[in-house]
Parts: sequence; C-alpha cells; structure tokens
Amino acid sequence: MTFHAIPTGPSQVEEEGLVLAVDDDAAMRRALANLFRSVGLRYETLSSAEELLALTPPDLPTCLVLDVRLRGISGLEIQARLRQRQHPIPIVFISGYADFAMGVAAMKGGACDFIAKPFRDQELLDAVHRALDVDRMRRLAELRVRALRARFTQLTPREQEVMSLATAGLLNKQVASAIGITEATVKIHRGQVMRKMQADSFAELVTMADALAVRGARALPV
Repeated sequence: MTFHAIPTGPSQVEEEGLVLAVDDDAAMRRALANLFRSVGLRYETLSSAEELLALTPPDLPTCLVLDVRLRGISGLEIQARLRQRQHPIPIVFISGYADFAMGVAAMKGGACDFIAKPFRDQELLDAVHRALDVDRMRRLAELRVRALRARFTQLTPREQEVMSLATAGLLNKQVASAIGITEATVKIHRGQVMRKMQADSFAELVTMADALAVRGARALPV
C-alpha cells in the first residue's frame, strides 16, 4: 500500500510519522484526507476494520484515527484485537454517537483520546500529534532496550549473574557468598560489566538492569 504524504524536506515524513484513519463514511474519509494533507502529514484512509487488520504494521511512528461505530467490526473491537496481537498503535477515537460509557471503555482500553463529531480540525490534529509522540517515545524506548539487550548478551554468564545481584542491592561480599567466588573477583566482574554495558555510573547500571528486567534474577540461598 502506498501512503500519502506531502513532505517539505527529506526527513519530514519520518519525523511526522503516519496516520491511519478508519471510517466507513466516504465524506468523512475525504475530509480527514484533506485535513492531514493540509498540514503535510503522511496518511492512509481506510473504509473498514478488515482493511486495517490486513495491514502489516508500518515501521515508523504511527497513530490510528478510528471511528467507534463501523459496519461489521466496531472500533472498540478493533482496539481489543490490536491489543491481543500486541500491536500498541496509539488510538484517537472519533464518533458521532458517543456516550459516556463508550468513552470510558475506549480510554480504559488504552486510547489516547476520544473526540465527538463534529470536531474542530485543530482539536483532532492536536490529538494526532500527541498520539504520534506517544508512539515515537515507545519506539525509542524499544530501540534502547534492544541495544541494552545486545550489550547484555556480550557479558559472560558470570558477569550477567554479578550484574543481576549487584543491581538488586547486594554488597560485593554478599554477591561473592551467593555465587561462591571471592569478593575481589566480584569487583573485577563488576568493572567488566560497567565497561561492557557502557554505564557511566552504578546508578545508570541499575536503570539498565530495570529496563532489561534482570535485577535480582538469581535468588540468594536460604
């Protein structure tokens, strides 16, 4: 599928991300297309849930502008299916038949916003940009974790063990006792861990261990 864009520079499309808009009303799709085009946003309009669910998630910051009441699969059901597929696309719901319960359900499901039709153009654009920022930050966090994971896999099994226990708050002598090595050897391993993980401080190493969910991975013997 070819996505529409009106970039003014070589990096604008990448910076702005992509808006997927799903509405079964042709006039609304045209209006959304005109709006996104007017501000240079990359976009694609879709007429049904089936079209959306058949797409391969694009590898760039993305948000979904989604009508709540679609023919066939509803917007709330799409939200649930995307969550089951672990596709964390931020959603901005729009609806001409919104009620309080529907809005609560959408927000509890993780929607970024819920906007009633008719809406002001700027209201929707603000919501879209917030949603794109959410996805951009998520993608940056995932990239950071992947980079940390790559460094962590370069540690020896013993170094991984030392990192796990030390960042859980154990003193060097406690780590040494837990894994049966000398305290001096623990210090050597800690130095190697700091170097390989590219941590400027032990506090930063703790933050890395949290991101990797490896703090205290090995329990102390009773």
